[in-house]
Amino acid sequence: MEIDLLIKNVQVYNAYIKKFIHGDVAVLNQKFLYISKIGEDHNQDFIPKKIIDGNGKYMIPGLIDIHMHIESSMTTPFQFSQAVIPHGVTTVVADPHEIANVFGIEGILAMLKSTKNNVVDILYSIPSSVPSTTKLLETTGGSIEVEDVSELIKIREICCLGEVMNFKGLINDDESLINRIIKKIKDERPNLKIEGHCPKITGLDLAKFIYQGVDADHTQQTPSSIKEKIENGMFLEIQHKSMTQENIKYLVENNLYEHFCLVTDDVMADRLMDGHLNLLVRKAIQMGMPIEMAIYVSTYTPARRMLLHDRGSIAPGKIADFILLSDINNFEIDKVYKNGKLEYDGEQQYKESEIGFPPEFYKSVKLDYVSQSDFQVSAPIEKGRIDCRTMKVTPHTTFTIEEKNTLEVKDGKLQWQSSPYCLITVFERYGKNNNKAYGLVGGSVIKEGAIATTYAHDHHNLMVMGKNPKDMTIAVNWIIENGGGYCVVKDGKVLAGVELSVGGIISEERIDILAGKVKSVSEKMGILGYEHDNRIMSFSTLSLPVSPSLKISDRGLIDVVKQERVDLFC
Repeated sequence: MEIDLLIKNVQVYNAYIKKFIHGDVAVLNQKFLYISKIGEDHNQDFIPKKIIDGNGKYMIPGLIDIHMHIESSMTTPFQFSQAVIPHGVTTVVADPHEIANVFGIEGILAMLKSTKNNVVDILYSIPSSVPSTTKLLETTGGSIEVEDVSELIKIREICCLGEVMNFKGLINDDESLINRIIKKIKDERPNLKIEGHCPKITGLDLAKFIYQGVDADHTQQTPSSIKEKIENGMFLEIQHKSMTQENIKYLVENNLYEHFCLVTDDVMADRLMDGHLNLLVRKAIQMGMPIEMAIYVSTYTPARRMLLHDRGSIAPGKIADFILLSDINNFEIDKVYKNGKLEYDGEQQYKESEIGFPPEFYKSVKLDYVSQSDFQVSAPIEKGRIDCRTMKVTPHTTFTIEEKNTLEVKDGKLQWQSSPYCLITVFERYGKNNNKAYGLVGGSVIKEGAIATTYAHDHHNLMVMGKNPKDMTIAVNWIIENGGGYCVVKDGKVLAGVELSVGGIISEERIDILAGKVKSVSEKMGILGYEHDNRIMSFSTLSLPVSPSLKISDRGLIDVVKQERVDLFC
């Protein structure tokens, strides 16, 4: 029998018994055909077009990441695919809610079109919460309505409903947009999985969340939240910030491998060059998870969660996506194969993107240049001291802490420059209402200069934080001039910048070049005093009104738990 490929002398991972078996593997028509133990005399039945001597290396399925956002890497699907294949990632399920917040369904369709001919299989979720809250709490460029969902569920590459974030609308209003979307899903494609976003939701509220059909969560966990959610039937997607020693210990000691997988969620372009899901697998092993189980929750359980029955294991009829590991303990990748074809062999040559976006995607920042007067904050008193709400940033989480602090007022203007706080301002940039909102930020943020971006989750309006109006003005106007991006300014000079010309959130530059610019932005933020594990994500999520506890949008300050606007002045 003629076959395409025979991989000899490898330690083959078997997902069904969760063990390695020393053997040979036959591939036919891009799928695994036969796995034999060493010593079984069946290889004489095969006439391979190509033979690989595995030299005793470990052979595992390609890694599968079922919750991530390509736009979080500020790049295109093509460039993203080039970046992750060396890290052993062969399938991802991308939630394109970032570009949907800018362009609505047209953004999703453009992402789908640009995915053609990529090495990595990129499947998509339907963004369920665009905007992430309501139009009363944030202004977005686009929205996803029920009729959009009806169109998207007909597309083969769609495999789930993306993270449901509007908790208040989900459990308090049967006729809310999110409930109408879920009803549409249940009526027209009932097997479609429904993903959730439910940080710090517990008790009866959690039960109501699951009751509505949302049975997975990827947000930051604790041992108690893991216990409660799994006991209530939730599937957990464990990302990097949830990989604490106590969480991994709880998962391992309670043998909960069937109920979770590893996911990346967001990986900045600079970090993407160093690793992706493979880094989480390596970390899980280092934290005490058995190697076989770390592989299991990065290949088999994510495939099963998304009903991807054609992958996630090395078995007859499964897609021949696999990795050869030279060092199993350190998860060192030697070669990566996709559909039985070698795609990575120790070196990666990056190419330019071949498919562009519609012309209108490059003109999405509809905002006039600003001046220093835009950063004067009027107070409700003429002079004296006034209590203000402030956001406190800490180094190891994107959650903020709401505090109340007293600032001076002079001539009816808040004297924020002489305070310990940065001013944060959000400008509505879609040309819809010219909103402008102010807030104050303290904690582990910059101590001088300014940072501005249109990469402001999830509404992606133009957000700037700074210690003086001059630098803030320069940063904002740089963003406007470049059609979106990230900019760091100090003493009137631009220290670093990333042009994000596609919708203000995506660059079409080669991924290695983009990574260098993003790294420079992060480093310059550090020079200004920003202390955080992920400076860019920390700043970008100060505008995310579904991430506790106090955030800001173009509509104003948002109490995330209550899902209500609150005033800067107490």
